[in-house]
Amino acid sequence: MKFEVRSPVNGKVLLSRSFATSEESENVLGQSEAAKADWRRKSVSERLEFVRRFVDHFAAREAELGRELSEQMGRPISQTAGEIRGFAHRANTMMRLAPDALSDEEVRDKEGFIRFIRHEPVGCVLVLAPWNYPYLCAVNAVVPALLAGNTVVLKHSDQTPLCAERLQESADAAGFPVGVFQTLHA
Repeated sequence: MKFEVRSPVNGKVLLSRSFATSEESENVLGQSEAAKADWRRKSVSERLEFVRRFVDHFAAREAELGRELSEQMGRPISQTAGEIRGFAHRANTMMRLAPDALSDEEVRDKEGFIRFIRHEPVGCVLVLAPWNYPYLCAVNAVVPALLAGNTVVLKHSDQTPLCAERLQESADAAGFPVGVFQTLHA
């Protein structure tokens, strides 16, 4: 089944896409499941390098992404660059904080015990991103999930499907292993 994206600016059809079939969805989930063991074994510094390339590729396309975002959601073009820069700023902040945030935490000593808290990945994280701040909301879940060693499946609003596609392009350019970051139109 297909869906169309109409620009709120002028009502014109910008694009149409097909919703993922059950088989395609199962394939994405299967790839995510297959990738999670290797991804979680990578060190935080290795995952940081992938995410850094992902963010750099994304941020370098500010003008193009801003124009597309304005067309899809109707926000004035003068404001869309701020969302792209905000994405990069938030991601860079999370990358800076990740090594400390994800390291083991010591707990008060108790004689005869070694006690600590270890942060473990949960597996595959599904991120549902809204249309109104599609990049800023997505970054808040996508980047920490990847840095923590989880695989990610991203589903953007049907009004902003190009946002998901552009993030997928950046993940592909960053060289993420197959199944670590994927998108679905559903």
